[in-house]
Amino acid sequence: MRNGARRLRLAGAVHVLVLALALGLPSAAAQASPIKTGAGSLTGPFVALGDSFAAGDLIPVSPSGAPAGCLRSSRDYGADAAAALGLTYVDATCTGATTRDMTAPQHVALGTHAPQFSYLASDDSVVTLTIGGDDIGFNGILRTCAKLSLPDLIGDPCRRHYTAGGTDLLLAKIYATAPRVAAVLQGIHARAPRARVLLVGYPDILPNTGYGCFPMVPLATGDVPYLRGLEVRLNQVLAGVAAANGATFVDTYQATIGHDACRSPGVKDVEGLIPTSPAYPFHPNRRGEQVMANQVLAALGA
Repeated sequence: MRNGARRLRLAGAVHVLVLALALGLPSAAAQASPIKTGAGSLTGPFVALGDSFAAGDLIPVSPSGAPAGCLRSSRDYGADAAAALGLTYVDATCTGATTRDMTAPQHVALGTHAPQFSYLASDDSVVTLTIGGDDIGFNGILRTCAKLSLPDLIGDPCRRHYTAGGTDLLLAKIYATAPRVAAVLQGIHARAPRARVLLVGYPDILPNTGYGCFPMVPLATGDVPYLRGLEVRLNQVLAGVAAANGATFVDTYQATIGHDACRSPGVKDVEGLIPTSPAYPFHPNRRGEQVMANQVLAALGA
């Protein structure tokens, strides 16, 4: 199946443990697994798995691979890192991908994307993965929060909505996603046993301090700290899952602080509601994908 998927491309761990790790690990550097270090021995293919943050939605130079509905760019962070290492690049990423789409077909506009695991093989030397955002419903959360914010711009209607029953539903989704990501990492190890596996976190989308920049980011002032905290917690949980499953966590959040969606063109790494450079709203632009690639290279010791 892997060979067929590559031809297609060319042609067209329990909840409590995860919570403890997420709360207790001190830093991304300390969380990185030391089992495989140094870039000199990398000779096999570089395979990128994951969602739209890995696919580089709508970033030029050109769409890459089929189906077109995956919105995969030829200049995503995996492509940049693989080129810097001189490795054959296999891009299995797809917009909207969840942990389920690692082992099941993903139906998108203009076609069906093969299970991302079908792109893996025993000779792969690097596998990167960005996943989890669509498991918790990232785009739907932003739409809901933006809608709730309009009549309550100085309040925190989104936080109140998702915590109305006394439980933070979004935080619960983050913790529920953790064992699924752990299973994905174990699946990668089984299919690409020689590969160095990197779980790449999410960049800084909202300002690291303060209350946002309405209307570029159409969120109520009180909801910006709430949503920012959830992204930080998601990255913490992913770091814990990586450490517990023989993978290296790549922190892209710290490297993009000060380059969030509220910054000016040429400074921002992530676009806002109305992009000022080619990219999907609230996703990395070309500059952002390059920063993410640099963090991957640093984690590989390159």
